[in-house]
Amino acid sequence: MQFKHVTLEFDGHVAVLKLDHQEVMNAVSIDMLGGLAEALDAIEDKRGEVRCLVLTGAGRAFCTGANLQGRNNQKPGKSNAGAALETAFHPFLRRLRNLHCPIVTSVNGPAAGAGMSFALMGDMILCARSSYFLQAFRRIGLVPDCGSTWILPRLIGKARSVELSLMGERLPAEKALEWGLVNRVHDDAALMEETMKLAHDLANGPTVALSLIRKLYWDSPENSFEQQLNLEFESQRTAGSTVDFKEGVTAFLEKRPAKFHGK
Repeated sequence: MQFKHVTLEFDGHVAVLKLDHQEVMNAVSIDMLGGLAEALDAIEDKRGEVRCLVLTGAGRAFCTGANLQGRNNQKPGKSNAGAALETAFHPFLRRLRNLHCPIVTSVNGPAAGAGMSFALMGDMILCARSSYFLQAFRRIGLVPDCGSTWILPRLIGKARSVELSLMGERLPAEKALEWGLVNRVHDDAALMEETMKLAHDLANGPTVALSLIRKLYWDSPENSFEQQLNLEFESQRTAGSTVDFKEGVTAFLEKRPAKFHGK
């Protein structure tokens, strides 16, 4: 399926959403965000079938941030550089956070600015060995956005987050792995194969429970200990009422692999 600067394909229970505006290294425009919204609509329409989402980039980049073409004539004080955040970027990020299934981001090249935030929305983040991350905002006199000042300190701590943002230096994939920012690094040629292998493993899992796990970890930084205990209780009650829980226990007792159905 083709949308504006976005392609969407389905491989069994895995949806592959690809940023595809290679002329600008997949920089994000309002048109692309509209295409992403339509693609998420299509995924929601197949909610019962899609059990994992892969987000990646076409060509040699994952996403190099916001598309700045056409902004060079803006005058200081005369434009609202953050206007598109709440109208277009934030709705997309919120939809990813609340998605019904796990997200695997496959970072096939540079992930800069907003593109870095998109990459960090993955529950599992896989990187090509040649890829890198960049908090590019300081290079054009702006501040980090798209949730990066919330996500980064929780993943790598304040000191490293502030350094990345103040200095605007590249963070290579191997160093990102060492810091705990990403999950796995693969040779460039093997990245997509490894991504799809992982995505299918998740898609064949107990999807309801996996969705609840996503929510538990998203909500955890904002909750007190007591609030998190209560959320775990509610989530476990929901997971325990699924067909997959019954199948998991039965398979365990019968000493065989479980066959989950996402129900």
